[in-house]
Amino acid sequence: MKISALALAVGSLVAGAAIAAPVTFNVDSSHTYPAFEADHMGGQSIWRGKFNSSTGKVVYDKEAKAGTVDITVDMKSINFGFDKMNEHAMSAEMFDVAKFPTAVYKGKLAAFKGDAPTEVQGTLTMHGVTKPVVLKLNSFLCKPNPMTKKEVCGADASAQLNREDFGVSYGKAFGFKMDVKLLISIEAVKAD
Repeated sequence: MKISALALAVGSLVAGAAIAAPVTFNVDSSHTYPAFEADHMGGQSIWRGKFNSSTGKVVYDKEAKAGTVDITVDMKSINFGFDKMNEHAMSAEMFDVAKFPTAVYKGKLAAFKGDAPTEVQGTLTMHGVTKPVVLKLNSFLCKPNPMTKKEVCGADASAQLNREDFGVSYGKAFGFKMDVKLLISIEAVKAD
């Protein structure tokens, strides 16, 4: 009887440890949309664009209310929907993608409300400069994808940054505002 109780207790601990372990999710680039809004001519209009290619991983520990985010964006994949603008954005006058081909965001899941984080506290390295950037998580949800049957975590994130802080100040002399709004939708699939 004592052996059975001990075995049950050990089994419960092992099962609990398995549930509480951090889980790695790989970014699904086909369902990830890092977008931005930037001023044109000091309020004349807003340019909107996105990056078509990003990779990375999210490690999420639901029980410990912790996790990390590590995302790399291919700066050559910038897309304003206008080829000449894409070319100019990639040039040395702006993002200089020949010299700085990627932007990297690394952070920690934070400010949990229940099981879900409400922000990511991290740093963005872009154009050779690293600065703190806090992403507000407007939504965060993990559940099985009904089509693939794989567990997927997704989030809608936003942030504001000053691009001049990263050495990208093209247009300032023409009156362009340097503030940029980030609007990021991301989905990541549980690693096998």
